[in-house]
Formats: sequence, structure tokens, C-alpha cells
Amino acid sequence: MITDDELDELERAVELALRSGDASGLSLLGEGEISLVLAAGSEPGWACKRLPPFATAEAADRYTSTIGRYIDELERRGVDVVHTEVRRVDGTDGTVVLYCVQPVMPKTDLAVDIARDEPDRAPALIADVIDTVFTTIDARIGLDAQLSNWAVVDGRLTYFDITTPLMRGADGVSELDADVFLASLPWALRAPVRRFVLPGILERYHDPRTVSLDLASNLIKEHLDDLVPAVLDSTAGRVATPLSEEEVRADRRSDARLWATLQAVRRADRAWQRHVRRRPYPFLLPGHANS
Repeated sequence: MITDDELDELERAVELALRSGDASGLSLLGEGEISLVLAAGSEPGWACKRLPPFATAEAADRYTSTIGRYIDELERRGVDVVHTEVRRVDGTDGTVVLYCVQPVMPKTDLAVDIARDEPDRAPALIADVIDTVFTTIDARIGLDAQLSNWAVVDGRLTYFDITTPLMRGADGVSELDADVFLASLPWALRAPVRRFVLPGILERYHDPRTVSLDLASNLIKEHLDDLVPAVLDSTAGRVATPLSEEEVRADRRSDARLWATLQAVRRADRAWQRHVRRRPYPFLLPGHANS
């Protein structure tokens, strides 16, 4: 996997971007609602997702263990997962930074690009994802089945978005350390978001119907609207209340509003920290990374 020197070089580049507010020196492979995927190493290189900093080594170790157990459980249930290594870097401010490192996959293997460039393969690909959803998800294990989280490696559907381990214990309590992901919100919002918003977001990923709904609505985000009927067809007869295109589009609008609001709040806080308090903002945010 990636060498210590390569990872240290990447973290130095990230720290420089955070101090300067200029992320142009980073090589961006992709972005989600929570974090960015950065390239490191020589070609084809490594895809490195940097998690928000942990306050202690113990917290970082617990999160590393949770990710490992989540991968093990997905594989036990028949889900192929891209080889992943969780690596640790000590931050300059006493925090601990984790990187989830995976090999960079060629675009020809990525499910979104397959669906876009080889439309004849798309319905079967969607059907495979839906099959995996219905055979994997339950009250204990969740899955974010958006097409952008899958690849086809050596002919097998393969999952690679494991930095948010959607796993509950026997008591039904999520094992996700939510504080890590709420840390980029202004402190006054963290408690209400944790109490009123986050439980609903996490619950969606433990219900095959809402996971399928999210998959369909994300296709609209990816400008693959013509594949929404494939999701509806693949879920027909498997859910008590059939999905409809109207529901998918309404879900897409609701999801877009929620994440746009959270992102706007975080960007406002970033501007306050940088321009009023005159101190670095300690998180990489998706979208407008240089502002």
C-alpha cells in the first residue's frame, strides 16, 4: 500500500491547504457530502479519504476497529469490498488524522462511468446493486448503495465507500462515532443535528426500500435520470409500497436541500474562522475547496 513518506507528504499538503485556504496543490479524485478523496503516490496511485481529526489516539483506534469490523461483516454477507487500509497520521495540533487508503481504480471499472458510457450494461448493473441491498441490509448492518459507491472489478460488483461504517450493536445503538462528522458544524448546531437530524439520516441506510430510493434519487444527481425506471423495476414486488418516479424526484429535492443547508452553514463557519477570527479552518469541505 501507500508508503509512510507518501502519506506524510499528502498530510503536509493538506495542512498547507488548510493554513492558506488554497487547495489547488491537492489532487482531487472525488467528493461526497462529508469529505474529499485525494490522490497520492505515483501512477496509478492511491485514493485517500481523509477523515476529520480525532481528539485522541484512543478515539482514532476505536474508529479504525469499527471500520474493520464493518468490512468483515459486509464480506461475511457476500459483499466484495475494495482492499482498504486505514492509516494514521499525527496532526500538528495534537489530534490524530485517519486516512482510508484504497488503490485508484480505472474509470472503466467505476459503476457510474459504466452506466454512463455503456448504457446496455446499466440495467443489469442496477439489478445487481438492488439484489445486494436486499440480501445485505438489516437492522444491524446498513449500506449506502448509491451507484457512485460501486465498481466492477474482475467482473464482480465491488463496494468501496466504507468510511461511514453503518453498523449497530446488539442494543440497536449505532457504532458510528458521529462526533467526528459533526465536528465541522458550528458548536451550537452539533447537539440539535445529532438529536434531530442524524438519526433520520442513519435510519435510511438500514431499510432496503429507502436505500433503493436513495440510489434512484442519486441517479438524478449523476444525470442518469433514464436509469430510475431500472430501480423501480428491480424493487417491484420486493417492497410493500412500490417506489414511484414522483417519490424519487421529491426525495432528490429534499436531500439536496438538506445537504445544501449543512454545507452553507459549514462554509459560513469557515469564512468566520478564516476572515474574522484569523485562524485556519481545520476541515476540508466538499465543493468550493479554495474559497
